[in-house]
Amino acid sequence: MADKSGSYKRDTNYIQTRITRDGEDGYPVEAHRYRLAAARACPWANRALIARRLYGLDDVISVAMAGPTHDERSWTFDLDPGGVDPVLGIHFLRDAYNKRFPNYERGITVPAIVDERTGEVVTNDFNQMTLDFGTEWKEFHRAGAPDLYPEAQREEMDELMEFVFHTVNNGVYKCGFATSQEAYDKAYDELWSALDQLEKRLETRRYLMGPSISEADVRLYPTLVRFDAVYHGHFKCNRQKLDELPNLWGYARELFQTPGFGDTNDFVQIKEHYHIVHTDVNPTGIVPKGPALDGWLTPHGRDHLEANTWGDGGTPPPPPLKAEVVDPANTPLHVEGR
Repeated sequence: MADKSGSYKRDTNYIQTRITRDGEDGYPVEAHRYRLAAARACPWANRALIARRLYGLDDVISVAMAGPTHDERSWTFDLDPGGVDPVLGIHFLRDAYNKRFPNYERGITVPAIVDERTGEVVTNDFNQMTLDFGTEWKEFHRAGAPDLYPEAQREEMDELMEFVFHTVNNGVYKCGFATSQEAYDKAYDELWSALDQLEKRLETRRYLMGPSISEADVRLYPTLVRFDAVYHGHFKCNRQKLDELPNLWGYARELFQTPGFGDTNDFVQIKEHYHIVHTDVNPTGIVPKGPALDGWLTPHGRDHLEANTWGDGGTPPPPPLKAEVVDPANTPLHVEGR
């Protein structure tokens, strides 16, 4: 939604209920009780899917995958037989919201976590969600799960993630949904100033916080992997393509080729969502055929930088569950499920 100046304003008032070890909010950490409602098209849901994979929580938190297109009513489970999620028994994600909050008036967003016992939404606070996956759910982490949010780095990381959220993650939306030239120009300049700073940062760091993957990378990556496919053209973020920024492009390629990152991405669904759903930006609904994707598998060229990818004692996650393997027609990265 744009304000009077034409600047896009995101509603960040999310359901702040948390799932914690002590169950303070009424929802204790418990295996096989909660279902993550996500969509491969959505960058915010992409964060949750990545974190769930890296920590090994895909064996204890099930996933309900919404389709890439929807109308103003809600994300829908139209990828499932009959258009109904087989566990929650609903077509519209809004039904889970309304079950807990009758006539819920805010946006029906993914990611959201739903209590399978009641069918009620628990939270859609995507910022807190991935942090809690790393801290509150530790007893269910796989052996070798990385520490993506180490205490010694939290202050610096929090500041960096706040900067990335406002200028890059949400910055591309500020460009795309601006309704005045002034608002667009301001958002565009902020976005590219931030990307230039990140390009410089990654000149001497393998990942955003150093030699190991962190929560900060989980948050930046979903925007970068969508950049050339949708944000460059659809959202008019077109000073350069990602593949013209050597450090960011190498960094994004390395993450794409890292288990848990690229194997969550479906480029067809990404393009369909933005170009079909955003009728105000793309009234024709035409989905572009490009860009070519083979570049994502080329050598990333970052081996000269110090790397301890998974941190001390950490290991890559196993392959995705067979039911969660991305259609090989929609990605250059083909993996076998387990």
